[in-house]
Amino acid sequence: MTRTDPAPPLPRPRPTSAPPVPAPVDEHYRILLIEDDPGDALLVEEMLTDTDLRYTLRHRTTMAQALAHLAREAADCVLLDLHLTDASGVEGVDSVLRAAPDTAVIVLTGLVDAGAGSRAVATGAQDYLVKGLVDAQLLQRAVRYAVHRKEAGRAAAELRENQIRAQENARLERGLLPAPLLTSADVTVASRYLPGRERALLGGDFLDVVQTSDGCLHALIGDVSGHGPDEAALGVCLRITWRALTLAGHRDTELLALLEQVLVAERTRPDVFATCATLTLSPDRGRAVVHLAGHHAPLLRSEQGWRDADAPNGIALGMLPGHGGWEAAEFRLPPSGALLLFTDGLIEGHVGDGPDRLGTEGLVALVRDAGPLAPDRLLDHLVTTADALNRGRHSDDLAILHLAWGT
Repeated sequence: MTRTDPAPPLPRPRPTSAPPVPAPVDEHYRILLIEDDPGDALLVEEMLTDTDLRYTLRHRTTMAQALAHLAREAADCVLLDLHLTDASGVEGVDSVLRAAPDTAVIVLTGLVDAGAGSRAVATGAQDYLVKGLVDAQLLQRAVRYAVHRKEAGRAAAELRENQIRAQENARLERGLLPAPLLTSADVTVASRYLPGRERALLGGDFLDVVQTSDGCLHALIGDVSGHGPDEAALGVCLRITWRALTLAGHRDTELLALLEQVLVAERTRPDVFATCATLTLSPDRGRAVVHLAGHHAPLLRSEQGWRDADAPNGIALGMLPGHGGWEAAEFRLPPSGALLLFTDGLIEGHVGDGPDRLGTEGLVALVRDAGPLAPDRLLDHLVTTADALNRGRHSDDLAILHLAWGT
């Protein structure tokens, strides 16, 4: 125990007390006594001495002195007389809680004023004690329980606040996830999106599909370097920018250059970059144009099966701004087929316990072995199989986009 204030004189007789309940040895309570009656103050101090509490006691005689003390030094528990020269009743409780909202308050009332204690508890105090009916054991229990109740209440409030914030974030993230903008049903679109961050709905990967008035279908998939909310926000920004630019008529390398300008302006660090692949299907679905900015080429399914749609690769967006060197790859499409676009999270996982990664060749083998599955079932199969092979050794954002046409 540490005492820094001199004890006032005029001791009063104390009620006979039962043996106090021992307090946990690792708890130390900072107690502020606000009491203008020297005898009552001494009684409280002597009762605290008879407890097993580890504490530091401060004593102030007016509310003004107490508030000045709380502005300089925190307290775990305030023992507050309800009748001070400069504060009375619940007004004093309000003053203490405004100055120290995280502090537990126990009010001290007289025998004829027990009702004021109940009103103080309703105002925000943790407990009230009637002078003359208090012993060391009761005081010790009241202090310990008041502090614990205050801590529990604060933790519950923080939990509720975090839950509300999480719900708001989830609603916001769901609103930011893309919905394909299609005007015809000749192309079937399926996608999967799995952020690497735990309990997140959005990651740094991004994808989108829009159809323009000329009948062309445009697709995008990409991956912002790094993991976290900043990368997720940048991914959403790039996706929305791509959609707006595409609908406004921007195409090919011009579009990629504009995307890079936005990335450079919006990124939080100069080393952040993004890979992406853009794809345009002609109105008759017989031709595709692909641009790669540091990204994997899509897989193409034809009557001969799945294969890598080889295309020249340029520099990732933001890696060397203004020097992308992106080239177009144009190829014919079969009357009935599919294209699979994906991010690193699908292929960079390990295969078993060794150092080998799944890679593009492993993904081609997975889709070939899967057989003739519907698009949604195929994507689920790829995600679950890759995850099973990885065995939790690698965690990354994952996005897959499947486009199918023909019979």
